[in-house]
Amino acid sequence: MKQRIKNIVESTFFEKFIILIILINCFFIGVETYTTSTLITTIQLFCLIIFTFEVVFRFTASDSFKSYINEPWNIFDLSIVIICFIPESLFENATTITTIRVLRVFRVLRLLKFNEEIKLIVSVLAKSMKSLFYNILFFLIFMYLFSVIGVTLFQLPKKNLDNQQQKALAEYYSQSPNSPINSPDPYGNLSETSFTLFRILTGEDWTDIRYNLLIANKLNLINVSSTVITSYHVIWYVISAFLLLNLLVGAIINNYQILMLENHENKKKEKNENR
Repeated sequence: MKQRIKNIVESTFFEKFIILIILINCFFIGVETYTTSTLITTIQLFCLIIFTFEVVFRFTASDSFKSYINEPWNIFDLSIVIICFIPESLFENATTITTIRVLRVFRVLRLLKFNEEIKLIVSVLAKSMKSLFYNILFFLIFMYLFSVIGVTLFQLPKKNLDNQQQKALAEYYSQSPNSPINSPDPYGNLSETSFTLFRILTGEDWTDIRYNLLIANKLNLINVSSTVITSYHVIWYVISAFLLLNLLVGAIINNYQILMLENHENKKKEKNENR
């Protein structure tokens, strides 16, 4: 019996059938964002039943419980099925219900395991986690450093303003591009400055931020020279966009090459063993 189930699970027909059910499920997940009906709910329930049988079949076909849980995709499939069986009626908190609905959407990711190239990309990302963590930590240290410098140098005055400063601030808002009066000060605090630095990294209107600071300097709202303002923004853009970001990409590419080499060696061994 176990061998028959194993043959079914490993068959091409079973794999293609599951892919078809996942595609149908993904389609109706999107449809549910527009409208709901009894038919859609029934189809989704049918898909869930198929996924449940798939989990049971794969568990039965595995050599042992340990071999089953050692496969990350099996754990992912099982987790998604369990989440889908949790009834929303058990919860009264709207946030909890929303969280469950969002987690159910992750069923779409089940498509990733049926393509070798996509599985390779997922493996690369998993293998890169350690190096990515240290690269991101390195990135955050630099961002924190520049955030503190940004707040110290460019924060606009907010409290205990005299008449002259109030007039200067009003003139600043009227002259500054893309800086309406109800927008937060881009260097008002650490969190806002960090977001501003992220904007600069993406290249979004970072020159306008510089122009705004030049106007603020002209109106004596900040006491920083135009050279310092320009140098700060150019240095951060160069470091973040060309150095730190490339370190992240480089870590992923390096692990991709390592896994490609390992796959090539494994295929070579299999060919030699089959001879």
